[in-house]
Amino acid sequence: METLYQRHCLRLLDFKKSEIQYLINFASKLKKLKKDGKEIKYLTGKNIVLIFEKESTRTRCAFEVAAFDQGAHVTYLGPGNTHLGYKESISDTARVLSRMYHGIEYRGHNHDTINNLAKFATVPVWNGLTDQFHPTQLLADLLTMKEILSTKQLNEITCAYVGDASNNISNTILESAAITGLNLRIVAPKKCWPNDQLLSECKSKSIENKGTIICTDNISEGIKNVDFIYTDVWLSMGESNKLWTNRIELLKKYQINDSIIELTGNKNVKILHCLPALHNNNTIIGKKILNKFNLHTGIEITDSIFEKNANTIFEQSENRLHTIKALMISSLTKANFH
Repeated sequence: METLYQRHCLRLLDFKKSEIQYLINFASKLKKLKKDGKEIKYLTGKNIVLIFEKESTRTRCAFEVAAFDQGAHVTYLGPGNTHLGYKESISDTARVLSRMYHGIEYRGHNHDTINNLAKFATVPVWNGLTDQFHPTQLLADLLTMKEILSTKQLNEITCAYVGDASNNISNTILESAAITGLNLRIVAPKKCWPNDQLLSECKSKSIENKGTIICTDNISEGIKNVDFIYTDVWLSMGESNKLWTNRIELLKKYQINDSIIELTGNKNVKILHCLPALHNNNTIIGKKILNKFNLHTGIEITDSIFEKNANTIFEQSENRLHTIKALMISSLTKANFH
């Protein structure tokens, strides 16, 4: 395999199947080395800048801890901390930061912004989330699936993504399935299906990698005999009450609950959630929505199902650290870590 040195990570379709497999395997090795206290610092002396135009818990912490573990130095630029796109062009910002840093992480809104950063940067640019794609999340998800079903290849695993399938997670799980051959079932109302062009592109590529992608609004058909069910929040925080009302009315029968689990026919099915999860009323927004819509057991997932799968979900969250670390080391060093 060619080295990933100096490569950007903007979306998963930028990578080959062998490169995704390499990153997952490398992340697994790094995870073991960290837990055994035998981690090697490959990034000593490197400087990394993290640009966050959106709030974050897991992405920021994963990038920072990965950098610190590896001996790198980090600068965090939060919302309102830069002139990016307002007083200074994206191209100028990219060229300035490239003179000072070895790598740039960006988490923000329009995917065109990170494309322009990458176009003018002379160092690797990593996507920590845009409105269109979230590649570092899906790398962690693929690692989690492989850990749980270690005897299977990804093209032997079946995952149903259930709920709102018109967001950055659903777009990226489509791309991950297209590349790896993961058998993916998008289970959502038709109004919440992915973009037609992306869906068609991913379906074609999936066939090349001996996988299948189907899109259905039939819940029992979509989740039968799956190994994993993946869900996400139904609407971004800060959206209007009207949007919440429409979305909940549209998606309430797609809630991950005991009935859904029974329909899989697989007593060992595992649940994935990229977090945050509105599974109880222990948050301000959770309490508001649960009370308003009389959803006492949770929104996109019930509290009981969430807690039964908590170990898997929080392992999935931790794996952000290890896959991001693998990505940074691979793009900032020339060595091949097979």
